Amino acid sequence: MKAPFGTADQKEVFLYTLTNSHCITVKITNYGGIITSILMPDKNGKSGDIVLGYDSLGGYQKVTPYFGAIVGRVANRIAKGTFTLDGKVYKLAINNGNNTLHGGLKGFDKVVWDAKEISDSARVGLELTYLSKDGEEGYPGNLKVKVTYTLDEQDQLTTLIEAETDAPTPVNLCNHTYFNLSGADTSILGHLLTLAADRYTIVNSELIPTGELPPVAGTPMDFNTPHAVGERIALVEGGYDHNYVLRKNPGQLALAATIEDPRTGRKVEVLTTQPGVQFYSGNFLDGTITGKGGKVYAKHYGLCLETQHFPDSPNQPSFPNTILKPGEKFAETTIYRFMVTK
Repeated sequence: MKAPFGTADQKEVFLYTLTNSHCITVKITNYGGIITSILMPDKNGKSGDIVLGYDSLGGYQKVTPYFGAIVGRVANRIAKGTFTLDGKVYKLAINNGNNTLHGGLKGFDKVVWDAKEISDSARVGLELTYLSKDGEEGYPGNLKVKVTYTLDEQDQLTTLIEAETDAPTPVNLCNHTYFNLSGADTSILGHLLTLAADRYTIVNSELIPTGELPPVAGTPMDFNTPHAVGERIALVEGGYDHNYVLRKNPGQLALAATIEDPRTGRKVEVLTTQPGVQFYSGNFLDGTITGKGGKVYAKHYGLCLETQHFPDSPNQPSFPNTILKPGEKFAETTIYRFMVTK
């Protein structure tokens, strides 16, 4: 189902609704590829919206913390907004202190994508395409990007992100949804989190990786067994905003994270082919944003599980490669599996 959602860059913007027979409803706009809403029942059968966002397009067009968007051309941070590729230094737009964050001043989250509805007997979906032109935000090469969202009868929302280029360029694309399984009725500090990771990328004061990958064992960073997000957060300076090194083979689709809200019984499993996941505990939400239904998003009122390559990878030779070359294809899959526990 498709409905008007406003205009941006003198183009029409639409809101698309995907629904399955188990009362799972996902709403996506072709502005920024944003997941604006995910409705799912709780343990009492009451439907609730489990992601943060706005009621109208105008909210997303303001300065906003990337609610639900596709971020790129390079997700996360690039130190000092520069990298060297084939002997040439590239300077990017600076939009986060001294650094580049989530693609720059006008990343993929702020453009209008071409959209096509898709469906078959097993699923409904939306195919989004965008051409990022050579030099956009300082990046080299024309990059063709396709994002395919599909919702199936197994209560899985699959995100397939693909890209091709005509010149070498860094690519690190992901979705930036903020989850709150309580329907944003309370903070996410009581959510139980599990992460399939033995190491994480330690960062400096500007949240740029130092290159070290220390073990999580024996630290507040260890979520190999379920822990409430708020259980040890006071021991982590600034709260959680760290990339976890997933415990799996490169390119393997595997379980990366699980979040569960004991109060509502809602649970989401996150599977991905990506090598990392950035766990962010909503530290910079400060109560100045009023979201859907007039709800105020205070500190820790959402958490992100950004399936991705590691931050600052173009400047970190030891990290998994993010340089895409002509003739190659970037293809990464993330699956959100929704379920209810009694």
